[in-house]
Amino acid sequence: MGWGLVPSIFLPRMRSRELHLVWPSWYFSGISRAQAQQMLLSPANGPGAFLIRPSESSRGHYSLSVRAQASVRHYRICTAANGLYLQKGRLFPSLEELLAYYKANWKLIHNPLLQPCVPQGAAGRGPECPPPPQQPLLQDGWERPRSEFALRRKLGEGYFGEVWEGLWLDSTPVAVKVIKSAYVKLADLTKEIQTLKSLRHERLIRLHAVCSAGEPVYIVTELMRKGNLQAFLGSPEGRALGLSLLLGFACHVAEGMSYLEERRIVHRDLAARNVLVGDDLGCKVADFGLARLLKEDIYSPSSGSKIPVKWTAPEAANYRVYSQKSDVWSFGVLLYEVFTYGQCPYEGLSNHETLQQVTWGYRLPRPASCPAEVYALMLECWRSSPEERPAFAALQETLDAARRRLHPALT
Repeated sequence: MGWGLVPSIFLPRMRSRELHLVWPSWYFSGISRAQAQQMLLSPANGPGAFLIRPSESSRGHYSLSVRAQASVRHYRICTAANGLYLQKGRLFPSLEELLAYYKANWKLIHNPLLQPCVPQGAAGRGPECPPPPQQPLLQDGWERPRSEFALRRKLGEGYFGEVWEGLWLDSTPVAVKVIKSAYVKLADLTKEIQTLKSLRHERLIRLHAVCSAGEPVYIVTELMRKGNLQAFLGSPEGRALGLSLLLGFACHVAEGMSYLEERRIVHRDLAARNVLVGDDLGCKVADFGLARLLKEDIYSPSSGSKIPVKWTAPEAANYRVYSQKSDVWSFGVLLYEVFTYGQCPYEGLSNHETLQQVTWGYRLPRPASCPAEVYALMLECWRSSPEERPAFAALQETLDAARRRLHPALT
C-alpha cells in the first residue's frame, strides 16, 4: 500500500526518528472481499460488525464491509481529490469521519455499524499492522448505550429480572434481559458477561450486546419468537407435535449442553423454561451460568420456593454442590417435560416432599409418549451418585441415534 493511498486517519507518528503507523481496529490492510466475508460471518462477529479494506477492483478506493444477520454487504468508498465519499454529495476528509457519520446515520445504508470486526487471530491485518491492544473490560464493542434499545413488550419475569422484546436501533428485533440489582450480585456480573461473550454455538442463545454502565443492567440477546420450550410445548401448536420433533428438541438441548460441558461451564438452572424456541423449531439453551450470580438468600434451600428443587440434583439442593453432573440430572427432568408436553414434574408434591421422595429413591414415571430407550436415559441421568451419570456428549450421541433409528427418513 503506497503512501499516496493513505488517508489522513493513517498519518504516522514520529518517535525517535522512527516511523510508527497507527492503524484503527476497523481497518484491514491485506484481505480480499471473500476473506472479509468469511471473517465477518465467523462466530466471533454478529450483526453490525464492520471493517474497511482496500478495494480489490478499484486501486486507490476502499470497501466498507458490514454484516447484516447471515449475509455481508459491501459498499464502495471512493477517493476524490479533496476527500472520500460513499454517496455522492457527502464528502469527508478521512475514513474516521466518514465512519462516524454513517454510524450516526446508518439508515442511509440500511445497516447499523455497531462494532469493528473481530479478526480470526491476526488474519488479514498484515505484518505492519498488529492487532489492537485488549480494550478495558466494559469498553469493548459489546458495550452499548441503553438509548439504542427500545423495550416493546414484556415477555416474562424470572429470578434474574424481566425479559422484554425490543428493537435495537429501531431495526433489529432483540430480547433484553433487565437485571434486578436487588437480587443479583452485580460485583460478579462483569466476569460472567465476559464468559457469555466467549461462548459461540448454534444451540446457545447468542449474546448481542450489554449495557452495564449504571443500572439497570441490560443483557441483549437474539430474539426467539416462539418463546420458552415449556410454554411452547403446552400450546396448541406444541401439543400437535409428534415424536420426531420432541426427540429433535432433546437433541438440540443435549448438543448445546455438550458444548458447555467441553468448556466446563455449569448451567445450574437447566429446565424447559430456560430453553427458547425459534420460528424454525430450533431450540437454544439460555441463561447458562447466570444462576451463580443470584444472592445466597435468593437461591438457596433455606429460601424455600426460590430454588427450583424439582429440577435440581439432590447434592445441589441439599449441599449446594453444583457440577456438570448436576446439570445432567436437570437434563433428565427436562426430558420428562419434553415428553409430557410441558407438564410440571412431581405434580402435587411440594419442594420439600419432592426432595424427600427423591432422596429415598423415587423417580418420575415414564411419560406415555416417551420411547423406552429415552426413559432409560432419564433414569441414567437420575442416578444417585453423580459420577455414575452420563456425560452430555454421550447423551447427545444416544439421542441422535435414537432419533435416526425411530425415524430413518431423518438420516
